[in-house]
Amino acid sequence: MKILNFGSLNIDYVYAVDHFIRPGETKAATSRDCIAGGKGLNQSIALARAGAEVFHAGSIGKTDGLFLKNFLKKNKVDISFVRETDYATGHTIIQVDKTGNNCILLYGGANIHNSPEFIDMVLKDFTADDFIVLQNEINNVPYIIEEAHKKGMKIFFNPSPITDTVEKINLSYIDCFLLNEIEAGDICRTDETAADPLLDSLQKKFPGAEIVLTLGKKGVIYAKGSSRYSHGIYDTPVVDTTAAGDTFTGYYIACSSKGYSIEDSLRLASVASSLSVSQKGAAPSIPVLAEVQTAKLKPVS
Repeated sequence: MKILNFGSLNIDYVYAVDHFIRPGETKAATSRDCIAGGKGLNQSIALARAGAEVFHAGSIGKTDGLFLKNFLKKNKVDISFVRETDYATGHTIIQVDKTGNNCILLYGGANIHNSPEFIDMVLKDFTADDFIVLQNEINNVPYIIEEAHKKGMKIFFNPSPITDTVEKINLSYIDCFLLNEIEAGDICRTDETAADPLLDSLQKKFPGAEIVLTLGKKGVIYAKGSSRYSHGIYDTPVVDTTAAGDTFTGYYIACSSKGYSIEDSLRLASVASSLSVSQKGAAPSIPVLAEVQTAKLKPVS
């Protein structure tokens, strides 16, 4: 069984600010960092650091994005399917305020120039029962899901960011949704924010899928059929929340691929996510498995 992450590769420009910039305001940042990022890259790093063998597929600019390939390779991610293009690499402008919260402006760049021919070339090396991990920061996601479903791959989908593209996807093909309350509400077309009603709506809409609903400071709830499991967060200082969700996603899928129980998968993913928010940056903040396994964190009651 192999894991393919077909996802975004971004250059993150991270600015430390006292507060998020308001309309019409000009304000100096206290620092700026330029680092590897993108939901796809972050999740591949999390998968690899959790001990999974992962292949990353995606597109970068040949003039500005080569360091992203090198970063993936250094972190033991297979880069055979990372394509160099004439487009600029996708990038984000991220503001991180003094409380560790962030807001993100995304430019797609090369991420939104994945052709059906490239997708077919990638998928031909994968078979039934392989895992495919997807987010919504690249183009042709509906096509990728359609073709992966035809091959019998197990599809994990993090529908972030929510756009009109999600409406074009046959979501009945998804085997596991990993999403937060806002994304769940958008998919179910409801303003409901309470976890249990959201889970009920998701399960009614997608009765065969696993649902992993992240709830921020309230932890996470898993549901499939009549089974439900929950896990809380841990007490760690919040420095930067940028990659918390991606860290959780990568660790959860890695644990799932290894046959861990739902309880252990939720626990390890929650520890990893809690550790990530205590460090600066996106991908650089993602912990390695040994750190997660030996962490002595206090649960938040």
